[in-house]
Amino acid sequence: MSTALRLEKITPDNVDAALALRVHPHQERNVSSVAISLAEAYAFGEPAWPRLIFDGDRLVGFLMAFLDIQWVPEKDPDDRRSGLWRLNIAAAHQGKGYGRFAVEAVREEIRRRGDTLMYVSWEPEEDGPGDFYLKLGFRTTGETTGGQTVGVLDV
Repeated sequence: MSTALRLEKITPDNVDAALALRVHPHQERNVSSVAISLAEAYAFGEPAWPRLIFDGDRLVGFLMAFLDIQWVPEKDPDDRRSGLWRLNIAAAHQGKGYGRFAVEAVREEIRRRGDTLMYVSWEPEEDGPGDFYLKLGFRTTGETTGGQTVGVLDV
């Protein structure tokens, strides 16, 4: 991992590269594709924050945050949350610190916007990303969403 890490918006110039990004095949059941994520970003509008992760000129990953959304409006319309919605690190670039960089970048954006908590959810399967998030300091909330474990981190 170099010091040239940065996030970029998805543009007409980089969308094809974004759509070609692939995680390890055994991880595909744990995270939606970039194509699905971009469709959801389009549908959700402003609360979705999709970004590409570059190391120099090399695309290494994709993330999408959710910023200030109503969590479960029918339960508590005042419960608004921000967090990491998707994280896809290209198979060839995993284990190099890019995931940690992505989490910290979202954490900084949430802090910049004045929120104090960052949420994430993950598939609770043995080879899912739960250990990764717990090592970064997320703690489980006891909640689930769509069968996924919900974690929270102080920003």
